[in-house]
Amino acid sequence: MTFVQNLTFFVLAAFVGYEIITKIPTNLHTPLMSGANAISGITLIGSVVVAGSGSTTLATGLGFVAVVMATVNVVGGYLVTNSMLEQFRSGDDRRGRD
Repeated sequence: MTFVQNLTFFVLAAFVGYEIITKIPTNLHTPLMSGANAISGITLIGSVVVAGSGSTTLATGLGFVAVVMATVNVVGGYLVTNSMLEQFRSGDDRRGRD
């Protein structure tokens, strides 16, 4: 694929992703976030494979950046999901955990 085709595909994917995410109701956020965390875990595995391939210095560098970004995404996603689930626990459950 040429650069223009790749750029067009990227822009369209970003637009569709933005439109889908902005239309999600708040009460569906937590289940969908859990699914997104699973997908990010798969991305993390793929980036580890690329970083460890050692085929070129560029691939290793980009793989390392991808590992860092995917790890931040997974950890941040689980922290957000956990804090949202905390809001749905009753007051007795929260007091027992402290």
